[in-house]
Amino acid sequence: MITKQKRKIVLIGDGLVGSAYAFSVVQQGLANELVIINKKPDRSMGDALDLEDATPFTAPVSVSTGRYKDCQDADIVVICAGAAQKPGETRLQLVEKNLKIMKEIVQEVVNTGFKGIFLVAANPVDILTYAVQKISDLPANKVIGSGTSLDSARLRVALGKEFKVDPRDVRVDMLAEHGDSEFAAYSCATIGGIPLLDYAATMGISIQRLQKIEDQIRNKAYDIINRKGATYYGVATSLARITKAIMDDQNAVLPVSVYLNGEYGQKDIYLGTPVVINRQGIRKVIELPLNAREQVSLANSAKVLQETTANGMAKAGLVNYLWK
Repeated sequence: MITKQKRKIVLIGDGLVGSAYAFSVVQQGLANELVIINKKPDRSMGDALDLEDATPFTAPVSVSTGRYKDCQDADIVVICAGAAQKPGETRLQLVEKNLKIMKEIVQEVVNTGFKGIFLVAANPVDILTYAVQKISDLPANKVIGSGTSLDSARLRVALGKEFKVDPRDVRVDMLAEHGDSEFAAYSCATIGGIPLLDYAATMGISIQRLQKIEDQIRNKAYDIINRKGATYYGVATSLARITKAIMDDQNAVLPVSVYLNGEYGQKDIYLGTPVVINRQGIRKVIELPLNAREQVSLANSAKVLQETTANGMAKAGLVNYLWK
């Protein structure tokens, strides 16, 4: 008799991003068990009841509400809980209040004996993922942030429109902070195997135009938030893609927020870069050969993150976890 491998996800935080992620999990059949933990249990129960109605059309996923004890045997705990970014507010301005929330959540999860993979989506995601790793004391390869996965997708969409090609065929990454100091690694990008900068030159698209697109991507979240109050479809789908890479042991190359230990000259910091992801979490960090401009951008972004991390964790009473 063949026993089907357990594929259990626990989602913590069932707001707009969390519920959109849960929908993606059910639509794609990424787990055979999805447990939702939320501060407002009626909300999570409502979503569980609603989502189970979709399973006859998608995949046999058991959807239920739960408690922290359900994390013990989970493959992945996905954290979408936390204060949301408001119109006019930067991700970094969320740091202190969300660090306090993260401490409470992580301690509850690790107390169950959880040894799986943390996937963090709450903002500021690089700083919160760093905190999750330090508080949980899990190996860094098992603590992953959504990072620049969404930003890279946004850039691929924009460049697909600019070059009139399928965005799936644009290979390019936004790197560093998921926020205002991120940047496009254009020097490493390709379209159809051709370096993107060479391809752009043949089409008469200037570096100034590419930099303008890069700036539009940095600000796209603000545009969406100002129009509809929040972003959730894009980030939920990027979380689902990361989840699939883990669950299916894909060794997929995706841009996420990951712990650096010397890569790009940076240590003891989480920021966005391509990595190889499989069932064990991060198998390998891919260090892109950045040009001089991009190296400066990465160093500047890392400095912003380290300073904000130190200040935020001190204010949140987590200074003992710094550089642990």
